[in-house]
Amino acid sequence: MAKERKIDRVILGLLSHEPLTGYDIKKRIDTSIRFFWKGSFGSIYPALSDMEKNGLITRSEHKEEENNRERIEYSITQMGREFLVDWIKTTQATNELKYETLLKLFFGGVADHRISLRNIESFEANVRSELEILKGYKENLSKCLEDKDHVYFYLTVAFGVETYEGYLRWCQMAKETLEKIED
Repeated sequence: MAKERKIDRVILGLLSHEPLTGYDIKKRIDTSIRFFWKGSFGSIYPALSDMEKNGLITRSEHKEEENNRERIEYSITQMGREFLVDWIKTTQATNELKYETLLKLFFGGVADHRISLRNIESFEANVRSELEILKGYKENLSKCLEDKDHVYFYLTVAFGVETYEGYLRWCQMAKETLEKIED
């Protein structure tokens, strides 16, 4: 493969479970893995095109009976599976943390501390909301751990729950610290 894009691995991973359209891939990213990975149509479709050229995936076109529209589905090839497995086998991984809230907090000394407090409260509200979703996923997945794939999904979700609970503890500590500041 000419380009090293993480979105390629995301797509191959999703296709390793079932054939999907570009729209379906975006939908899976926005629901299943949105807690730790993002992807846009602008990155998905060029990746699909390149991976097809490189033999990692194939495409098939179907007419939808109900509306007579073309539906293009992508499937992983054996070469694509081997590429995905080779990537999973490597221990090297880039684990980046990018939170705009933390960036604002880092430079927060230039403004009133109440602005940073408000930003943390906003972050905290979002984390609480996302945590409830993750806990629901975790509970549902815990009921079907006899399925090998579900074990891996469960472990990923459990990481998210632990992480988000840690974020909430940090939010509490940060709010208490900022509330002591006098401008």
